[in-house]
Amino acid sequence: MSDRDPPPPHTTREVSPAPPAARDPRSARAGVTLAVAHLAVTAFMVGLIWYVQVVHYPLMAGWPAEDFPRYEAAHRERTGWIVVPVMLTEGLLAAALVVRRPRGVAVWLPAVGLMALVALQVSTFFIQVPCHERLAQGWDPATHAWLVESNWIRTAAWSFRGLLAASIVLRATC
Repeated sequence: MSDRDPPPPHTTREVSPAPPAARDPRSARAGVTLAVAHLAVTAFMVGLIWYVQVVHYPLMAGWPAEDFPRYEAAHRERTGWIVVPVMLTEGLLAAALVVRRPRGVAVWLPAVGLMALVALQVSTFFIQVPCHERLAQGWDPATHAWLVESNWIRTAAWSFRGLLAASIVLRATC
């Protein structure tokens, strides 16, 4: 047999071993678990933001103007107990997906998801929170209209994140 002849079919070529994390089935399960947890939290936020956009924010216009500061204070207090822990959890899971990307998931998927999360957080803290602060001082139809209109930024970004999170789970499990 010469150097130019292909190896006989019964021999194998040397292949470098996979990194330990890639060989460990527990690592693969952990990646899927991370992706599923991320999808669950993101899906919760997608549902919540659509409820807020279509039902909750528009209903604010029907509240008596003279009593609106009390309503807004109660809204902010009660909403915070639900939204803040979930948003923090979502942020941690999104960052974890970038660092510990599950097998089969393209690098760009979690990165784009994290960028969308940053964009909607910027919208939250620089647009919606100031609207709520103004509304806490008293009813203002223009501020309310801007709150409802600008909230489409978050609605679109979270919906996009939901699709990305589902895609990550599909790729991690196939």
